[in-house]
Amino acid sequence: MGHETDEVDRIVGAWIAQRPDLDFSPLEVLSRVDRLSRHLDRARRDAFRRSDLEPWEWDVLSALRRAGEPFQLSPKQLLQQTLVSSGTMTNRIDRLVDRGLVRREADPGDGRSVLVTITMDGRTRVDAAITRLVDAESLLLGALSRGDRDRLAGLLRKLSLGFDA
Repeated sequence: MGHETDEVDRIVGAWIAQRPDLDFSPLEVLSRVDRLSRHLDRARRDAFRRSDLEPWEWDVLSALRRAGEPFQLSPKQLLQQTLVSSGTMTNRIDRLVDRGLVRREADPGDGRSVLVTITMDGRTRVDAAITRLVDAESLLLGALSRGDRDRLAGLLRKLSLGFDA
């Protein structure tokens, strides 16, 4: 049975010819991850654009949507989920309020604090975007069986756990 080659195989093969003293197995894995990441980034940007969302808007709105009813979080909770600075988050919330995608509400448990709540328009857009995103990502993984996807997810989880610590 023939072994199909891709661009990474050609690049690694050329390097092996020039530097047979090196182990190029990391490039065989991570160069493919890098190339796939570019395809994924394009697919995600397209899914968000079709829902009239910027990637940063998606980050905030999806955190709120995943929170479940009543779809609200404190700015601090949003910071923890989106990994941006406090000033950046304040600016993002302001811009989302201006677009009518979220609203600020007084925290009933603490009158000095606010909660950020997704609006119906924000929820509609994020729901459309996640549907488009899942469809696009499914297409990207179309060459893999469900079992292959599960095995790959497990391997990537094992690799990423070292970075998420």
